[in-house]
Amino acid sequence: MMMENHDDVIEAELAQVRLKVPAIEGFILDAAVPILVRAIYRRTEHKQVTIHVQFPAGYPREPVIMEFKSKTLSDRLLDGLMKVCDEEAKRNVGQRQVILMLNFIKKFIDENPLCVCHPEISYIKQSLISGDDKVILKQKNSQIVIKVFQDSYFMNIRISVPEDYPIAQVQTEITDTNFPILLRTNFQAQAIEIARQCIQPPLKKTPKAPPFVPKPSLRPVCDYLISVCVKRYPQEICPICKEKVLSEDPKLVNSDPKRGIERVYCGHLFHNECLDAYMKTPPFTGGKKCPGCDQRIFHDKWKIPPELAETRWAHKQARQRELEEVVDFLS
Repeated sequence: MMMENHDDVIEAELAQVRLKVPAIEGFILDAAVPILVRAIYRRTEHKQVTIHVQFPAGYPREPVIMEFKSKTLSDRLLDGLMKVCDEEAKRNVGQRQVILMLNFIKKFIDENPLCVCHPEISYIKQSLISGDDKVILKQKNSQIVIKVFQDSYFMNIRISVPEDYPIAQVQTEITDTNFPILLRTNFQAQAIEIARQCIQPPLKKTPKAPPFVPKPSLRPVCDYLISVCVKRYPQEICPICKEKVLSEDPKLVNSDPKRGIERVYCGHLFHNECLDAYMKTPPFTGGKKCPGCDQRIFHDKWKIPPELAETRWAHKQARQRELEEVVDFLS
């Protein structure tokens, strides 16, 4: 049996490519000539890749040669995609490979929605977690599950990555933790706010500020929850008494109301009794400053003006002196 001519094989396949590729959802066929097939797959604005396919001299007994380019997907991800595509092409030697490979690439991107945040996931794995910490990718649900530990404390975080990420913000949920409820509530709210600020311009524009540009929200949220929260607070020292704020045993944190915790605006933690005594002790001029960073302390429990605080302190001292005089007289 006479074997088909190499050029005839390619021309027949190109005719098939010109007919079928434009009909595949998400694909744009840019070129289909003997030296090159160039197609663009676009699932979303940030999930798109340009695919170059070339026919080797021994085609179809040899696999096609592919090259990928993308302005949005990382080079490391494309390198990984290249390796799996090379293996897939080798398995299809002897067949018409172009449409098979284009569909394979489409399936890969469709079934791996987290590909759009591949650099951020790599950063989390390499720079934020250690020891028993875990990062679990759930591609089917487009979710990242992170389990982080520090001393006796832990936090389980579920982050959902939307289809149109990074234009839309990630959705973050703390699913379980043994941090006190005060901190858990604050961690959750702040993570949501950080994500919002990544994709929404500030309500008050700063004069001469450059135009607002949305940015990916996964890394800032994880930086905050892992580095600032889980890894930091179990070792946080009370600026007043210089002892650890959180108990070594998480179950004992709320057992003594006086040793309960308070978090101030700057982010530092205090023992409740330490902060209460500090806020009620002079000097009051200019407002009380955090001993840890020298920023003004803002807290709902201690928000009276400095003048009133000074007056209350003076009255308290006067009453104390009167009491001491009575005790001295009676003794």
